[in-house]
Amino acid sequence: MAVDYDAPRVTPEDEPNVAIEELKADKPGRREAAPDVDETDLADSFELPGADLSHEELQVQVVPVQADEFTCMSCFLVHHRSQLAREKDGKKYCRECES
Repeated sequence: MAVDYDAPRVTPEDEPNVAIEELKADKPGRREAAPDVDETDLADSFELPGADLSHEELQVQVVPVQADEFTCMSCFLVHHRSQLAREKDGKKYCRECES
C-alpha cells in the first residue's frame, strides 16, 4: 500500500468520530467483490487464429559440445572457451556466474 509522506498527519484526537453502525451499514452503490476465476479455465477458452499446431512435431538438431566450448557447472549453459572464468576440480565456470 502506498503511503503519502507529504500528507499532514492525523492524531487520534483529530480523527472524526464515526459510529460503527454507520460503517457497517450497507451503502447503496457499493459493489460486491467479483468471484475468483481459475486462470487455467480462462486460458482454455482462448483460441488463437491459425494456431492449431496439434499435429506438428518440432524437429531440432542437437549438436554436441565442440572442442572450443565448455558447460558451466553453475548455470549449465554451453559457452565458448573465451568465457571461461575459473576451473576448479575439473569443473568450469563462466564469467557471468563468477561476477
